[in-house]
Amino acid sequence: MTAEVCAIDTALDAPPRERLIGAATRLFCSQGIAATGIDTVLREAGVAKMTLYKIFGSKDRLVEAVLEAEGRRWRDWFLPALMAGKAAPRRKLDRIFPLLREWFERDDFFGCPFINAIGEHDKSDPRLRALALRHKAAVLDAIAQLAREAGCADPVSLSHQIGLLIDGAIVAVMITRDPALADVAATACSAVIDRALRKGGARSGG
Repeated sequence: MTAEVCAIDTALDAPPRERLIGAATRLFCSQGIAATGIDTVLREAGVAKMTLYKIFGSKDRLVEAVLEAEGRRWRDWFLPALMAGKAAPRRKLDRIFPLLREWFERDDFFGCPFINAIGEHDKSDPRLRALALRHKAAVLDAIAQLAREAGCADPVSLSHQIGLLIDGAIVAVMITRDPALADVAATACSAVIDRALRKGGARSGG
């Protein structure tokens, strides 16, 4: 299964809300939120300006809807792939960066929509930060669950350490366009996991 973030293809006969989110997703991901005007989104979506404001009220609300949809779509791909099957929890943790590499290798990989959006917006604005934190919490909770099942003494701490590696890899690949950096991050991640499991007295085979 491949990642689908920033890869929405919306049918012309889809409802206006779906077309607007699809068009805004493609444009915001590839060109940036600030650089994408509402008129550009409307042309891409084939929707009237009055319809956009009736549905969303403002560009800010459209941005939030895009982030919510993208976060849900990414989690619906990543989390089932991470957790699937009867492999040992430690082996499931080893899936993290190979899965991310699948995403990094896509032509339409433009980085994390949440990181990009917060980078472009007022850092004192709590709305986008709250959306990003909810997304991150869902991902870290799944990683912490696997760490706990593998015998880690402090699974929450380990999940945050892995989360930092994930965020760093996403930004590094966005800048360099080198998906192989996922392999570098995987090596670091494996060392971090093994250390955490040794501290907890667990076997690294999980």
